[in-house]
Amino acid sequence: MAGGAEGRSVIVTGAGSGIGRSTALAFAAQGDRVVVADLNAEGARKVVEEIEAAGGTAVAVTGDLSEQAVVDEVTRTAVERFGGVDVLVNNAGIMDRMSALADVSDAEWERVLRVNLTAPFLLTRAVLPHMLAAGGGAIVSTASEAGLRGSAAGAAYTASKHGLVGLTKNLAVMYRKQGIRANAVAPGGTATAIAVDADREAHGPAALGPHFVNLGRLAQPEEQAAAIVFLASEAASNINGVILPVDDGWAAV
Repeated sequence: MAGGAEGRSVIVTGAGSGIGRSTALAFAAQGDRVVVADLNAEGARKVVEEIEAAGGTAVAVTGDLSEQAVVDEVTRTAVERFGGVDVLVNNAGIMDRMSALADVSDAEWERVLRVNLTAPFLLTRAVLPHMLAAGGGAIVSTASEAGLRGSAAGAAYTASKHGLVGLTKNLAVMYRKQGIRANAVAPGGTATAIAVDADREAHGPAALGPHFVNLGRLAQPEEQAAAIVFLASEAASNINGVILPVDDGWAAV
């Protein structure tokens, strides 16, 4: 890997707020150098300032990660500034409107799948040659309880997170002999700013309502970040292809 005395080169997407912000701060606190990637330029800038104020190293890249040009810029920044890519955290994501399948518009479906599944695919594909050249790397994605069950979100979000789970497992099998590990966390309810623009009277939210009684304790973003940092660490060197629920036991119900 490229990381040595200066720490690893880490890309965190959706790092301007919530789980991504906490994850970027956690990696930087242990000496890693972080590319803070986010659609929100102001949020990304503030996280970089937080990291630098604490003595860490970070750089912001802003843009829509479902666009190839932005993916290329994120990858290029990590390679040129920090010497490669040791860790990729595919965290950026958006919610759907909790829509049942018959009510999902083309726009809702395409946007949610584009951000939650296609963007991680594009960025992972872009960093893989650099990880392979360096002899390995760690990829951690933020899936969801909706990637483990059918009762945690609408059709589009559920499909996107199930897809991300499949992508993670396939990566783990395909590249394990090349020293690359791919895992994911599956958060339950977490205190973030992510918004759900749902019509509570529509079929989807009404049908899902009774199933949310098993949400468990609301997690803090730092708790999700701790699991992500662990999965990317040498302490998890033999953990590959795992989808780790971080949900206060919701997945066990």
